[in-house]
Amino acid sequence: MKTGVGVRSLQYVFAYLFALVATYPIVLMIVSSFKTNVEIFSNPLSLPRSFSLETYRKLWEAVPFGHFFWNSIVVSVASVVLIALVSAMAAYYLARFSFRWTGVLYFFFLIGLMIPIKLGIVPLFMLMKKLGLLNSLWSLIVIYTASGIPISVFILTGFFRTLPVELEEAARIDGCSHFQILWRVLLPLIRPALGTVVIINFISAWNDFFFPLIFIQEETLKTIPVGMMVLFGEYETDWSLLFAGLTLSALPMIVVFLLASRQFMEGLTAGAVK
Repeated sequence: MKTGVGVRSLQYVFAYLFALVATYPIVLMIVSSFKTNVEIFSNPLSLPRSFSLETYRKLWEAVPFGHFFWNSIVVSVASVVLIALVSAMAAYYLARFSFRWTGVLYFFFLIGLMIPIKLGIVPLFMLMKKLGLLNSLWSLIVIYTASGIPISVFILTGFFRTLPVELEEAARIDGCSHFQILWRVLLPLIRPALGTVVIINFISAWNDFFFPLIFIQEETLKTIPVGMMVLFGEYETDWSLLFAGLTLSALPMIVVFLLASRQFMEGLTAGAVK
C-alpha cells in the first residue's frame, strides 16, 4: 500500500515538473509583453517594474494587428467548419456503406496523409491564379480545408466504426433519414473525435506561415504569422511589441483548447482501455 502511494506521489511530482516546464515559456512571453526592450535585455527573467498596457497600444499603432487577427479568425474558423462537415459525411459513408469502391476511396484519403501538400505549391499557385483566388482569404480556406480533410476522415471513420449499428437501425425505424441519423444520433456520440479534429486543424491553420506568405500580398489580408514579420527590423527588433503580438495571437488557441480539451483527451485515449 505504501509502495503504491509512493509511486503515485512520484508520478505527481513528475507531472507538476512537466507542467512547470511546459507553461514557463508561455508565462515568460506574457510577462515580457509588459516590459520595455531595456528590461527584456537587462532582466529577462524578472517581473516588469510596472504592469502597463502601453506596449499593446503601441502594437495596434505600429501594425494593422486588428486586420491580422480578424483574417486569422476568419480563415481558421471557416476551414475548421468546412473540414468538420465534409469529413463527418465522408467518414460516415466510408464506415457504414460497403461498395466495391469503398476501400479505394478510403485509400484515396489516406494518400493525403502520405503526400505533403507543400510539394504541389507550384500547381496550387497556378490553380489559384486561374480561379482568381490569389490575394484572397478564400485561397487559404480552400487549401486548409483540402489539407485537413484526410486526417479528419481517418480519425472520424475509426470512431464511426466503433458505434453500434443498432442505434442507426432504431433511428431508421423511427423514420430518420441518413442525414438525420448522422446529425441527431451519431455526431453527439463522436464529440471526442470532433474535438480532436477541431483542435488539430485550428492550430494548423492558425499557425501556418507558408501558404499566407505565398498567396497573400495585400497588407490588410495577411494573417498573424506573416503580419508579425513586420516587427522584425533589419537592424533592430522591438521585442516588447513582438511578445505582445505573440500573447494576443496565442489567446484564441488557448480558448479553443480549453473549450475542447475534454473531448480532445477522450479522443486521444479512446480505445486504449476496454
